[in-house]
Amino acid sequence: MDDTTQPPASKPGKIRAALARAERAAFTRPAPKSPRAQMKFLRTRVKGSTQALAERLGVSRRTVQRYLSGAATKPRKRLREALRQETKEQWQPQVRAQARRRAATSGGLVITCRATFGFTANGTSDDARVRDIMTAVSPSHAARILEAQERGATDAELQPLLAEAITESYFREGGTARAGLRADFRDVEYLQIDF
Repeated sequence: MDDTTQPPASKPGKIRAALARAERAAFTRPAPKSPRAQMKFLRTRVKGSTQALAERLGVSRRTVQRYLSGAATKPRKRLREALRQETKEQWQPQVRAQARRRAATSGGLVITCRATFGFTANGTSDDARVRDIMTAVSPSHAARILEAQERGATDAELQPLLAEAITESYFREGGTARAGLRADFRDVEYLQIDF
């Protein structure tokens, strides 16, 4: 096996990417940048096994050993991307879990977006239009969104959860107004999620 055997993973959608950025913002230290430092870090995550790391990255054990020893320093594009992705996913798991737990129990999420919102209330509908919205989402909605993300939900599965959270917190004002209103959330141009 060399570092060109597996195709790169597909990119996450806007919602999953925004949630990943929110998690990375909670990190207390920057992740390793060089291929050698990334290999060393990832080897600690597989309990020191170069074979297990090679299988995870889709390369030969010898390739891993060359990067760990410093004999190889410039990975091909596929291996460079795999190192970056694995490091990003494995970096500071306790910090990530603590931020997610805080959002799901007490802090909630802050969603900032530019998207098309259309409305339906009591049998009438308004034309959809692009809106810039920033709203704080309750911990209960945050818990459902983060739980779905943890299960591996796609953007299509996460979108209704975000739509409900935004509708409740922004348009219904936390349940105190417009009880029959339902907002459709689509054509997302910009999305930022903060813990």
